[in-house]
Amino acid sequence: MHHPSRMFGSATSGVFGGSATAAAKNPNTNNSTEAPSSPNDTISQLTWSQNANFLAGSSWDKQVRIWEVHPSLGANTCTVTARVAYSHDAPVLSCSFSNDGMNIFSAGCDNKLKAYNLQAQRDQVIGQHDMPISACQWVEELKMVVTAGWDRTIRFWNGTSPTPVLTLQLPERCYSMDIKYPLLVAACAEKHVVVYNLQTIQHNPAPYKTLQSALRLQTRTVCCFPDKTGFAIGSIEGRVSIAHVEDNMKDKNFAFKCHRTSDEIYPVNSIDFHPFYHESFSTSGGDGTFVFWDKAAKQKLKGFNNCNYPITATKFSAKGDLFAYAVGYDWSKGFEHNQASIPKKVFIHRVQEVDIKPKPGSGLNAFPKRR
Repeated sequence: MHHPSRMFGSATSGVFGGSATAAAKNPNTNNSTEAPSSPNDTISQLTWSQNANFLAGSSWDKQVRIWEVHPSLGANTCTVTARVAYSHDAPVLSCSFSNDGMNIFSAGCDNKLKAYNLQAQRDQVIGQHDMPISACQWVEELKMVVTAGWDRTIRFWNGTSPTPVLTLQLPERCYSMDIKYPLLVAACAEKHVVVYNLQTIQHNPAPYKTLQSALRLQTRTVCCFPDKTGFAIGSIEGRVSIAHVEDNMKDKNFAFKCHRTSDEIYPVNSIDFHPFYHESFSTSGGDGTFVFWDKAAKQKLKGFNNCNYPITATKFSAKGDLFAYAVGYDWSKGFEHNQASIPKKVFIHRVQEVDIKPKPGSGLNAFPKRR
């Protein structure tokens, strides 16, 4: 891969002394459907509604956008409509739908947790941290929003009180958090990983377990297994760690390299497990690719064409038939390489069963039947 300053093109003198900028490369190399009303800056997180084809994206441009997505009958394309957008006072780092799809929660660098009601089309602040909030997630079983931030706390909000129901102390700044009730995993700075059991949290706020990431360098993202026995962590060194919570399953732990070329290592920016094929998961990286993997067989299921720019966020839809991904700058090379010519786009890709279904003999019988 070329040096970014050359790859994205710098201004060159025209014949008559004017300037001409090299054209941006095509980011839609996988024939996906592009969402309209593109963000003006990088997408930090994508999330789908559980009961409708609504996709939301939080962005560094201080906005949260919501699109409606409908797969086209008999085709590999979708119809995507921009529905609504609302603002924060600073970059937005995370977003999450309520299970009924009526509210979207978002948080970011203004230290605020917001709830936006889609019916009333109105947002309100329902929580606040002392520093930027890096993650927020609705937990249906608790009927609460859980947030984690750079102030080294996890906070639980019921939406009716400005004071958190519960505050937990973390050993370091939280970079990424995922919850599949009752499992909560907070991935923090200095490779700290803190595991909580949400079924017992109000009686015993101590962590269920405190671990160190098996990877050598800074954690970028974490995603819990659908069966809640462990989690996958991605780091800036182009590696993913598959880790189980309980010691008696340690023999199933492993790490593998991905999102690397022969001469460069890229961060793993996003990991997501498929909602039906529970051993299948996706990774995306700063190299501009997204890949589907089989955890049980420890093998690649499908590699996709390089999008020419970093992929910063991904998410499978609730039915698992759509895969949303965002192209933009991932800041891994610092501020000076954030070129204006880098596209900021959201794409929706139709998931083909042959690409995501684990190969025979890799534990397929354990998966729930597709509805």
